[in-house]
Amino acid sequence: MPSSPTTQPSSARTHFWQGAKDTFPLLVGALPFGLIYGALGIASGLSPAATAAMSLVVFAGSAQFIAVSLIAAQTPAVVIALTTFVVNARHILYSATLAPQLKGLSTGWLVPLGFWLTDESFVVAVKGFEERNQLEERKWYLLGSELAMYTNWFAATGLGILAGQAIDDPGSWGLDFALVVTFIGMLVPMVKGRPELLAVLVSGVTAVLGYGLPHRAGLLLAAVLGVLSGVLAERAWPRSKAGTP
Repeated sequence: MPSSPTTQPSSARTHFWQGAKDTFPLLVGALPFGLIYGALGIASGLSPAATAAMSLVVFAGSAQFIAVSLIAAQTPAVVIALTTFVVNARHILYSATLAPQLKGLSTGWLVPLGFWLTDESFVVAVKGFEERNQLEERKWYLLGSELAMYTNWFAATGLGILAGQAIDDPGSWGLDFALVVTFIGMLVPMVKGRPELLAVLVSGVTAVLGYGLPHRAGLLLAAVLGVLSGVLAERAWPRSKAGTP
């Protein structure tokens, strides 16, 4: 990966490990979810290699979880692709938010940072970047956060695969609830105005009302309506220059 000649190795390591350290509390919450994903991948009929490959190549927890559930329900491939695409569309917004603060990075940095970006690393970066004005500091900080999450997720997937081969009904563990708690913990501090609040309420209510729809279509609908309501709210209630609602 390219490195700027102005980067001091000790400074790079400091920001890298600080990014990983700041992500640690979220690693704990993601670990049970990774275990459940790996186990359910096996229970859904995927091979251990395919289950692990999805974590390596896709690296999108919620999308992987949904995809495995849809595969188990023998959902058509086009529905699986469309649903996971919409669920992951939020990463476009994440990237757009961080892009101005990473302006000037080479493609050799932007591509891996974009691939490894997750909900957890985004939340960590939003706060961490406020304390770091230099591009060099920000890129190493974000990389540390992302690689910590990536390593944690793949390790959890591997443990889940082993457990899934030994236990008949891993879904009965109830560990997937840890992801719900983790996302709530990340979400609440991010709701700083009416647009975010409206998006959360609309998507949450839609997901509950659409729970019984076939092929998990309620999740797809909730994601679309949540994003749409947030965008419309931003236009209806523009923020002041100070960033207040």
